[in-house]
Amino acid sequence: MQEALRPRVTREVADDLAVDALPRDRAGKPPFDEVARLREAGLPALLTPPGPDRRGTDWRTACVVIREIAAADSSIGELLGRHCALSWSARFFSTPEKADELERRAVAEQWLWGGSTDVPAAGAAPGTGLTLTPADGGYVLGGRTTLAAGVQVTDRLVLGGVGSDTGDLLIVCLDPERPGVTADVEHDRLGQRLAGAGSISFDGVLVPADEVLGTVPRDEHAVSPFATLAPLALRLALVHVGLGTAEGALAEARDSNRAAPGRWPVTGPEESAYPDRPGGDPYLLLAYGELVTAAHTAAAVVESATAALARGLLAGPALDIDERADIAVQVAAAEDTTGRAAMQITSRILELTQGAGSAADPLGFDRFWRNARVLTAQSSATHRLRDIGDHYLNGTHPPLTLRA
Repeated sequence: MQEALRPRVTREVADDLAVDALPRDRAGKPPFDEVARLREAGLPALLTPPGPDRRGTDWRTACVVIREIAAADSSIGELLGRHCALSWSARFFSTPEKADELERRAVAEQWLWGGSTDVPAAGAAPGTGLTLTPADGGYVLGGRTTLAAGVQVTDRLVLGGVGSDTGDLLIVCLDPERPGVTADVEHDRLGQRLAGAGSISFDGVLVPADEVLGTVPRDEHAVSPFATLAPLALRLALVHVGLGTAEGALAEARDSNRAAPGRWPVTGPEESAYPDRPGGDPYLLLAYGELVTAAHTAAAVVESATAALARGLLAGPALDIDERADIAVQVAAAEDTTGRAAMQITSRILELTQGAGSAADPLGFDRFWRNARVLTAQSSATHRLRDIGDHYLNGTHPPLTLRA
């Protein structure tokens, strides 16, 4: 896609998704139609790592696209955000030659990436997660994993499984249409209903050796700092989804108030200071001032984290542990700031649009709050804030881990 066309195409896709966002959210069906729209516009190919022949795009540009799509449809924004972060997996875990081969195929065939490199924490119950058992020509994959997006609609899964012989983490890339793979969609979610959440089971699935992207040692001191950008890229992509959700909620609420302004009771000298116009209520203006400021504050923190991660991706395997620590704390700060802003904004607009007064909000503003709630619930900010404080006070590095 030519660089000059990217903003227009993104805007067209976002506008298209916004038109029927509410009925699609309430239907809650798997996003087959939505993925077809994305492919028609070429977005899966666009949101892959930049490479020769003008394919893919840089991290900061990709985040702009994710955020704009999320403002129109948060679920599809999450689907694209996860796709974008996972499309970097071969660069994180494999050789440059293998990465180039996979990325070329992904662009040519418009793959939508899904999956997760997360693994059970130490001390997790036996049988939790995925196991890779050595076999002739590769491994046999078994177990069950839960995914927050992409079940039934992805073309390639990136997964982390524990090697039964070594205990090390193996990162694999496989086709979900392979025999032995069973997907179960999660219905009736509180929010992010169109992201395609669910679980996938693997029963004796053969994984050839050439589908193993790489091995990650259990010992964090032996893990490459660059490889541990994988969960940070995913977390930051979801931050952009959350910020886009908040911005989309604000924009729709503004349009609603302009079209059908409400007048809250006002007494005092300020009542005559505002003309009788849509949105002329001083308390309404104050509320929007607070919410827009919260959105701008979050955007500034997110932009700093995005720039830091973009530098880390450009550094590649040369990234050192101090640079990785700086990226980790900036991503954590962006998560916390955006999470608070998204919940504040999406909750308050229910009052500003009178959406909280109906069990079935006719304007659909409840979906913004539900989507923000699900997004922020995916990651607790408590230990992120502790990591920020420990890094600032003691110079301690956040753990080198693949756990998101």
